[in-house]
Amino acid sequence: MNSTTSNIAFKGNDRLLFGIIMGVIAFWLFAQTTLNIAPDMSRDLGMTANSMNIAVAITALFSGIFIVVMGGLADRIGRMKIVRIGFYLNIIGSLLVGLTPTGDLTLPVLLVGRALQGLSAACIMPASLAVVKAYWDGAERQRAISMWSIGSWGGSGLCALFGGLMSQNFGWRSIFFVSIAVCILGLWMMRGTPESKAETKGDYKFDLPGVLTFMVAMVALQVVVTQGNNFGWASPLSLGLIAITVVVGALFLKIESKSPNAFFDFSLFKNATYTGATISNFLLNAVAGTLIVSLQLVQFGGNMTAQAAGMLTLGYAIAIIAFIRVGEKLLKLYGARKPMIWGCLITGLSIVLLSPANLLLTDYKILAIIGYSLFGVGLAFYATPSTDAALANLPDAQAGAGSGIYKMASSLGAAFGVAISAAIFTAFSANNESIMWLEGVITFSGRQDNLAVREAAIMALGFNVLMIVVAIISIMLTVPKGKKT
Repeated sequence: MNSTTSNIAFKGNDRLLFGIIMGVIAFWLFAQTTLNIAPDMSRDLGMTANSMNIAVAITALFSGIFIVVMGGLADRIGRMKIVRIGFYLNIIGSLLVGLTPTGDLTLPVLLVGRALQGLSAACIMPASLAVVKAYWDGAERQRAISMWSIGSWGGSGLCALFGGLMSQNFGWRSIFFVSIAVCILGLWMMRGTPESKAETKGDYKFDLPGVLTFMVAMVALQVVVTQGNNFGWASPLSLGLIAITVVVGALFLKIESKSPNAFFDFSLFKNATYTGATISNFLLNAVAGTLIVSLQLVQFGGNMTAQAAGMLTLGYAIAIIAFIRVGEKLLKLYGARKPMIWGCLITGLSIVLLSPANLLLTDYKILAIIGYSLFGVGLAFYATPSTDAALANLPDAQAGAGSGIYKMASSLGAAFGVAISAAIFTAFSANNESIMWLEGVITFSGRQDNLAVREAAIMALGFNVLMIVVAIISIMLTVPKGKKT
């Protein structure tokens, strides 16, 4: 059944558009502030670094697990309904995070709140884009998508700066109470919008076995990545989690290969260009781990406040908003391959500039300002060409599934990138023992009592550079030269 008759004449307006954007901002600007304020939260709540790493990464993990599922449900039961559910989930999740108590309930309350924020993003992201497609046309749709993208990319660029300012001046809990207010405002602005649904054949069945096995495998993998060092990599618990990941992951592959209603369509990866763009998208989002490592480096190693650390990222926020349309123009001039590679190279250079933790803090801050600015430029160059490369060659019938998996790669990339980078950083810094071979190669200026933190940052940021190298290789092997992809 199509959307109801009353929907046919409905045209999107700015009130609806900015209401939707409130939900996008609730995730990118508010939920993602934990990349910077994690040290403040862990000190206040009395949490270990390993537990805090899980809390930081679990939001993107749950977003990645459910984004394809919620996008499919939105088409069938109503896009506005799923968008509103996303707002309600964020209100509940933000309330739990903002009211997280200290003591035995700290970790479970915080993790549930952060998981609900991830589910909220999984609802809002695909469903709101579907609403934009349904209620805007032509140039107005392009404008609406641009505004949506600015809310997403701009929010991700500003989250570290915003989180630091709020945490320093009003306390970190205030961030999540403001998020609730933003969601309430968004719900009010969307009031009266008619429902929108896709045509269905009536034979759809929810892929519960596929979703459950995927979720179990991803959560087990996330726990072993973040807690493996704490458990002991060869401990029965770690080995058990690895076994669960492998066995349940294999079961997921078997279920999805045979299910007529599989939520994850593996046939999409027969298209090499789509495969390369999706893999590189996963890896470019995974370098979000750069932010949590570099921001914790200057806080733990340089005694900077979250506010002062966040100020270093101002160039990132400005650059990603200013240059995202440049990536679109480069796509039109050169095709997808060149700007995707250029974006990766610039992002890689930015991580290299953020890596010299051996310098004095005054010198490092100068490199950090330049590095964060280039980080924004690189991601902005990459974003639009990558999306176009992923979707341009897919049949119309697979565009929805293809875009859902591509966005899932974004969220899961961020989740695992942050988790792995934080785990490397935490493991080396908690060891309190210097890395002898590293000291033999690099001379550390200034204080010598924080060598473990500085060396840990170099190792973790080196991992992020490696992911950039793999991303470039995947693009070169799969995305064809020229304007047509």
